[in-house]
Amino acid sequence: MSRLLCLALIAATFLPLAAQTPTAAPAADPLAPLDFLLGTWAAKTNTPAGTAGAQSTGTYTLRRDINGHALARTSSADTCKGPKDFDCAHSDQLTIFSDTHGLAVHNASLFALYLDSEGHVIYYTITTPDPHTAIFLSQSPSGAPHFRLIYHLEGDGPKAVMTGKFQMAAPGSDDFHSYLEWSGPRQ
Repeated sequence: MSRLLCLALIAATFLPLAAQTPTAAPAADPLAPLDFLLGTWAAKTNTPAGTAGAQSTGTYTLRRDINGHALARTSSADTCKGPKDFDCAHSDQLTIFSDTHGLAVHNASLFALYLDSEGHVIYYTITTPDPHTAIFLSQSPSGAPHFRLIYHLEGDGPKAVMTGKFQMAAPGSDDFHSYLEWSGPRQ
């Protein structure tokens, strides 16, 4: 009986302490800095700004995917005219994700994988220098061209416009030139 009384006293002493122990705060969402990209956006190319020489209109959507652990970009072209070597039937897929283990190797924790219908594969690290800009920089091997994809949100609310640039630099150079530039409001 005294053993049972002793256990009851111990439980009465420590149970309230256990109930007062704070629970760990949920981990911050590593993709939150990219939330400004979410939604469906109109896109109209700015032909003079890019070297592709294409004129295109369409939309693209960035949405949460894989139970919120990734962002997925899908796009569609409504109209497209370009030079003979420009693929107007182009389709692509961009998946954005977080990997905290990437800090050790790439000094980044946000990454993207780009795949397209022409067979291109581009691995990007992503930085967010301000709350309305995301810069995707390719992790190209030496001797290969480098690519940079920039999204920038101009303005707030219903009049906000998302601008985009896909840029390339020659192997060994940091001098990027726009291949395509586009902009458009949220749909």
